[in-house]
Amino acid sequence: MFPHQYVVPMSSSLSSRSSASDRSPRAEVVRVVDAIRSIIQSLRISGRAVEQELGISSAQLYVLQALAERPDQSINDLAYNTFTHQSSVSMVVSRLVAGDLVRRNPSRGDARRVSISLTPAGRALVRKAPHTAQTRLIAGLQTFSRGELRALGDYLEAVAEVAGEPVEGEERGESSQRHRSTN
Repeated sequence: MFPHQYVVPMSSSLSSRSSASDRSPRAEVVRVVDAIRSIIQSLRISGRAVEQELGISSAQLYVLQALAERPDQSINDLAYNTFTHQSSVSMVVSRLVAGDLVRRNPSRGDARRVSISLTPAGRALVRKAPHTAQTRLIAGLQTFSRGELRALGDYLEAVAEVAGEPVEGEERGESSQRHRSTN
């Protein structure tokens, strides 16, 4: 279904695996868990490298890079362009303002609107910044068709629901058991 194998390079050990129809259900679970772990590890390693090299989080770098590509964005524009919730972007921007990497400016056309822009220090940081796993992941996802993204999103939402913390008052597993019994 997802023919974008070039997004994640396959090692020779992966390419020598047997076909999907030859795998047991346990082998398929291992394959999925390994893929999830690999994504998490890549994001963690990349984030740690950014923090060590630049002294900021990978989320902060991602917002800086978005501002370098499209200067003078509103918080809502940044949220849209970084595929992030508005409240999360707002918190990241506050940290960047405190670090003198971005500034909030009244918008030229509407004094009620605030525009976020890079400071000279922010521009300098973006110039020396590495490409992050998050950026590569999003670029790779953008090569997928809408149908592929919809299916992947559905699967990942289901996995997130199963893996998520129980709702207050529920025992672990109740939510997924109730979900299975209603489907």
